[in-house]
Amino acid sequence: MGSLLSFGERSRRIAEADSVVVIGLGRFGRSVALELMASGTEVLGIDVSEDAVQALNGELTQVVRADATREEVLQQLAVDQFDRAVIAISGDLKASIIIASMLLQLRGPQIWAKAIDEQHGRILEQLGIDHIVYPESDMGRRVAHLVRGAAKDYLEIDPGYALVKVTAPTELCGGALGEKNLRSRYGITIAARRRGSAEWEHAGHDTVLDPGDSVLAVGPTKRVEAFAQLR
Repeated sequence: MGSLLSFGERSRRIAEADSVVVIGLGRFGRSVALELMASGTEVLGIDVSEDAVQALNGELTQVVRADATREEVLQQLAVDQFDRAVIAISGDLKASIIIASMLLQLRGPQIWAKAIDEQHGRILEQLGIDHIVYPESDMGRRVAHLVRGAAKDYLEIDPGYALVKVTAPTELCGGALGEKNLRSRYGITIAARRRGSAEWEHAGHDTVLDPGDSVLAVGPTKRVEAFAQLR
């Protein structure tokens, strides 16, 4: 544990900045950690696997091989001083629950936890984890919507409410959107549009869509799904 003491001092310095600790550096944890780094966030990565740690050596602000199910490890790495923590453990339900419980006891970072399935998610919720992520099921739903219809992209914002990116349906092209009665006819709102490779711009009552324009539509999931089938 002596090496963790030196890591701990650097962890404290990282925690003073906009910082996140990612515990578990498998495919999901690695993706989250690298995306956070790309956005300018300081990241401490922790994993028990030497291979996972070596793969990210030099890619994260700090990466440590350690067992995060041990309370002394979390304390020595100053995890309680970080702004946010992501529990990205894959395939080890027990480890995920132990780490979640200990992080809650530390009363430090806001916690996001990856759930392996709905049962795992319920346990995390019962522990008091507010932010639970279901990457496999969420991605499965997203891909299903992309395969099923004309959607270019799909995001379920909350259960029962979604956003979809589609090519503007023919019947909405020409004439201002305010004249199309979108809410009463389709139950959705068009939030933005993009013409070709131009930047996205807000859509309003006076916006006129042209054939080939891309639009972002938001609304109840079933309404958004139906809208995505329009041509």
